[in-house]
Amino acid sequence: MALRMDNVGIVVEDLEAAIDFFRELGLELEGRAPVEGEWAGSVTGLGDQRVEIAMMRTPDGHGRLELSRFLEPEVIEDHRNAPVNALGYLRVMFAVDDIDDTLARVTEHGAQLVSTEVVQYESAFRLCYIRGPEGILIGLSEALS
Repeated sequence: MALRMDNVGIVVEDLEAAIDFFRELGLELEGRAPVEGEWAGSVTGLGDQRVEIAMMRTPDGHGRLELSRFLEPEVIEDHRNAPVNALGYLRVMFAVDDIDDTLARVTEHGAQLVSTEVVQYESAFRLCYIRGPEGILIGLSEALS
């Protein structure tokens, strides 16, 4: 039985830009490290690998994103611009305290709304999807009550 979800992994080309973006969203850089060698490749099935990782933590300490930049082997697939209804990884959703302020800040780091507006679900939430650095799909949710 699963005890908790430790992290979600996202592979990026520009690790610095991704770190800056998620910092602006409110996550904290927990640590950075190289991950390499056959032991790591035994976990991923990629063989001998070299990866730079950055672990980002949500302010409440419960959620983490592992940002990875693969040096070896090279990246072979690119799903960053897949539409919302594509199979596989879809998005990460973040609860924010002020969606308008959050959008204004992350737009400075290249984020763009997927739709043309933030929508309201009943009297409970305001929601939107954005494309963050490198086209990563991210959801934002603001509770209204």
